Amino acid sequence: MADLFGGGSAQRKLHRSSEKPLLGKIDFTGERVTRVSITGKSYAIDNITFTFFTLPVYAPEKLCEELNDKVVKLNQQGLYSEATNVAEEALKVAEEAFGSDHINVARSLNNVAALYLKQSKYTEAEPLYKRLLAIKENVLGQDHPDLILTLNNLAFLYHAQGEYSKAVPFCKRVLEIRKRVLGKDHPDVARSLDDLANLYRFQSSKYTEAESLYKRSLATKEKALGKDHPDVVYALRNLATFYHKQGKYAEAEPLYKRELAIQEKRFGKDHINVTTSLNYLAELYLNQGKYAEAEPLYKRELAIKEKERGKDYPGVATSLNSLAGLYQTQGKYNEAEPLYKRALEILEKAYGTDHPNVATTLENMADFYEEIGKKEEAKELAERAKRIRSK
Repeated sequence: MADLFGGGSAQRKLHRSSEKPLLGKIDFTGERVTRVSITGKSYAIDNITFTFFTLPVYAPEKLCEELNDKVVKLNQQGLYSEATNVAEEALKVAEEAFGSDHINVARSLNNVAALYLKQSKYTEAEPLYKRLLAIKENVLGQDHPDLILTLNNLAFLYHAQGEYSKAVPFCKRVLEIRKRVLGKDHPDVARSLDDLANLYRFQSSKYTEAESLYKRSLATKEKALGKDHPDVVYALRNLATFYHKQGKYAEAEPLYKRELAIQEKRFGKDHINVTTSLNYLAELYLNQGKYAEAEPLYKRELAIKEKERGKDYPGVATSLNSLAGLYQTQGKYNEAEPLYKRALEILEKAYGTDHPNVATTLENMADFYEEIGKKEEAKELAERAKRIRSK
């Protein structure tokens, strides 16, 4: 997640989807090199069972390919549990056919690890990614570009668990490989600078390094892509939110404004893609107590979403929460309450009554009712949110 400030002000808990992955991407790829034979096994693909006793040399590789293709389809459908079962079966076939450390095992190994990672099964994913990396290093060497995906996935795995110091060496390796292969001024090098900065920002002793990396990334992208390129938007946002988090509002504001101007020029002032930039700038003003500046930005964000996506779009609930939080902060309780209620109705309709997104709005409303002295309502909402969180 390239955004370093995770949506929502210090006062409110809000949701914002990430525009961009933080560290590479979890992918479903792999290599196939040689062919061998296998005997005496049965495997099912699309409910058709194949039993092999003496196979021609192409059969195990073909079977692995078909199983892994099915994994990709299930993954694309969001059927992660089913995809995991098929991926694990493909890995068994590959290991029995080629051996546990053969390059032909790489695709199946990556698929299982990627699915574990998607499901936050970090303990299961880690040894598989390490094994995959060792296989690739043995075949390709330590500095081959085809290592980048696995290195990034390991970095992402550690980042997701808050183990930032463990993630750093993998990010550094990716950065060095890209610099060597692509040159120091390539946009992909800038993305690696962002990834490393995104790790350093969580370590107070590394703030100086993080700021320097963000600035280098921005300069590299501007030089390589032009000052109004979409990747420049993310670089501006990264640096702005870095300053925002540290309370350096004067440094953050012109960066957020420039980001918004680029988005408006590219998409138009009323396009849905402008709403994230509006939200960031509004939150900056909210955090400074500049309520008059924040309010029209929040209202504009809300109006665009309602027009472009409809009044029951879940993203509308996020904007309602933001605006309600602004009114609550100013003590405008009569304006805030109906917005919270409407946000809750939208989310319950979209996700059901027990979804984590519903819990966040329940928590916001509980805080609101506690603040205005409605203790029973606050307690009921807080307990409901707690039950959802415990599931």
